[in-house]
Amino acid sequence: MRFSRVILLVLDGVGAGEAPDAAAYGDTGSHTLANTARAVGGLRVPTLARLGLGGITHIAGVTPATEARAHHGRLCPRSAGKDSTTGHWELMGCVLTHPFPTYPDGFPADVVARVEDALGRRILGNRVASGTVILEELGPRHLETGAPIVYTSADSVLQIAAHEARVAPAQLYAWCEAVRAVMVVPHAVGRVIARPFAGSPGRFHRTAGRRDYSLAPPQSTVLDRLAGAGRRTLTIGKIDDLFAGRGIAHALHTRDNREGMARLLEAVRGDGFDLVFVNLVDFDSMWGHRNDARAFALGLEEFDAFLGGFLEELRERDLLIITADHGNDPTTPGTDHSREYAPLLVHHHGLVNGRLLGDRDSLADVGATVEWILSGTRAPAGTPVVDAAGAATG
Repeated sequence: MRFSRVILLVLDGVGAGEAPDAAAYGDTGSHTLANTARAVGGLRVPTLARLGLGGITHIAGVTPATEARAHHGRLCPRSAGKDSTTGHWELMGCVLTHPFPTYPDGFPADVVARVEDALGRRILGNRVASGTVILEELGPRHLETGAPIVYTSADSVLQIAAHEARVAPAQLYAWCEAVRAVMVVPHAVGRVIARPFAGSPGRFHRTAGRRDYSLAPPQSTVLDRLAGAGRRTLTIGKIDDLFAGRGIAHALHTRDNREGMARLLEAVRGDGFDLVFVNLVDFDSMWGHRNDARAFALGLEEFDAFLGGFLEELRERDLLIITADHGNDPTTPGTDHSREYAPLLVHHHGLVNGRLLGDRDSLADVGATVEWILSGTRAPAGTPVVDAAGAATG
């Protein structure tokens, strides 16, 4: 087997054009990469361009490479839904036929009663809201009463916010665990999220103590099977939360993209892990959901600058896969995720003229590739995009 390690890098929310069923999700015209580039007069991402990003879709400022340093294409989402849990599960071979429940009008009375029973107190909020906005609206009352702020979004989430000076983070985490236990079918939301914050009225800010309490995948994933085969996975970012810790040897939580990139660099310089699975979340949480195309573009350019040096750190037997879990077009009127293709770049040191992979059938092709490379077995879902020598398949 040529490769001994896979680095899988997920750019959260960095979509590559509307999926064939985008209209059913209200996402016609969404194209995170192209629309962001157009909004800022073109992207300056020379490393991604060299890898072949400009060859998969038209992006202002990204010229198609004559000889791409990566196999390049797009992945079509197959699962029902367009959230992080759904996308990451599909990447690891778990394709969902039914979406998680969402609550555009807030949680119904029976769910609120269930949550308040689990918490042992009344709640504030119960509506769809931006996390930063609802803190300013309800933070002062929360400080007075200690009542947790509960809200949701267009995703299948129940978020609980509490000020660290009023409610210790450990207590907030315990509340979230209690709520996770009572959010069962038909209200089994994808994630219950702890949102600790600090500051004073007018200056509230979320801290780095976020934790996600996800449902466990309903079937075996690539991570489970790799662990069963003795392969060790390191996750960086929120990934272990999305998989409820299953199949993961060690997890590092991060505050932002910069910390994620720093931890990734440390990981590839070390040993002990066969799969390094990374999520860079700021594209989604900081810029996509806030419709900040300028910051989104700057974030892509900062990542690109990091990537240029990072490629030199890879070893001869490393395989690098860069992709996404869904889109989050910052130029659209709404702040929801968007139903889009995920970009796909597959690089290794011996590759000097990457092939165009076209549009693949599922995000599960990523997990199938990882499992084939690291264990030599075929995954139940998806098709490997490269063979053991790193040549494109199909």
